[in-house]
Amino acid sequence: MRDVPGGFAVDVGSGPYRSALLDTPGAVAGEDEDAAVASHYGDPLREQRQLAERAAFVDRSHREILTVAGVDRLSWLNDLTTQEMKSLADGHVTETMVLSATGHIEHHAAVTELGGTVWLDVEPETAAGLLGFLNSMRFLLRVEPRDLTEDWALFTLAGPETPAVLTVLGIPVPQAGQALALAVGGGWVRASRASASSAPSYDLLVVRAELKAWAERLAGAGATPAGLVAFEALRVEARRPRQGFETDHKTIPNELSWIRTAVHLTKGCYRGQETVARVHNLGRPPRRVALVHLDGVSEALPERRADVTWEGRTVGSVTSAAWHYELGPIALLSLKRNVPDDAELLVAGSMARIEPDPDAVPDDVVPAGRAARDRLTGRDGSATIRA
Repeated sequence: MRDVPGGFAVDVGSGPYRSALLDTPGAVAGEDEDAAVASHYGDPLREQRQLAERAAFVDRSHREILTVAGVDRLSWLNDLTTQEMKSLADGHVTETMVLSATGHIEHHAAVTELGGTVWLDVEPETAAGLLGFLNSMRFLLRVEPRDLTEDWALFTLAGPETPAVLTVLGIPVPQAGQALALAVGGGWVRASRASASSAPSYDLLVVRAELKAWAERLAGAGATPAGLVAFEALRVEARRPRQGFETDHKTIPNELSWIRTAVHLTKGCYRGQETVARVHNLGRPPRRVALVHLDGVSEALPERRADVTWEGRTVGSVTSAAWHYELGPIALLSLKRNVPDDAELLVAGSMARIEPDPDAVPDDVVPAGRAARDRLTGRDGSATIRA
């Protein structure tokens, strides 16, 4: 056993975590930070189709689980993170981030408030760092952050038939933005968004020791297992960022769609808020994430961090790449902000075509802060010359 920040122990005697579902016939382990769970079960494109069009479940038990209890938990997290947390009602979900003093992303968490406890689920191998930060900021406040990764594990279910699967299992079906407690054994189910489509998806938190039993229940109710490769392809299609993939040590929230889902732009101060507000009000972020379609000349997907070039110049890098069951090879790129949507990009020997983001702010929209500055300085052309 060894201690981790906060005084809780983790059993490392048996080595790194390995999901029990990797013993499923046909299961192939993932790579790098996803090595603990199945990449696929033999047919990743079929598994992806099941996630998008039928009902499937994904083992995401390598995500780590923190909780924060105590009467001051919401106001405390409100002061420390990017999201407005004080008004988060019981049974509701959101996202939030911890930033550095200069506004760079240090942690991202999915947030569930239920039964007097805030649940934070985060990327693999990041819980200890977040818990250490939270413990350093406790002071005399009535809060109790804990790492409960050993006790709880996460599934994601997706597809139009998933509500029926939940109903068969006696699990209540949450509405968008809602989380509901499971009647037996603890845990919860919450609405989530696994793809770019309107098909329903849900995250299911279960007792870790019962992970395999839950997989059998889900399969018995009509859902099929899908590996993380299938889940990631739908994530890429939906342009949803992932910490450690679409982020590096320089990333600020304004570069990602998290500026819309994990940041409250009008709440009070938090660490890094000055950078977020300045970029939002006065100008565009230095980079943006773009979804591209690859021409498929190469059978291999580009590696993460591979260079992206435009007219012979390096203008960005690959953050995620996937084979989509309908779209073919697609990728998310981190690009310099001056790269236009019609740029002819080259990625690891393949041509890449940008798919414009319908949620992006048009280039001809001037931020309010910049417009005010330009009026004051005469840069908007309104200044008059006095004799």
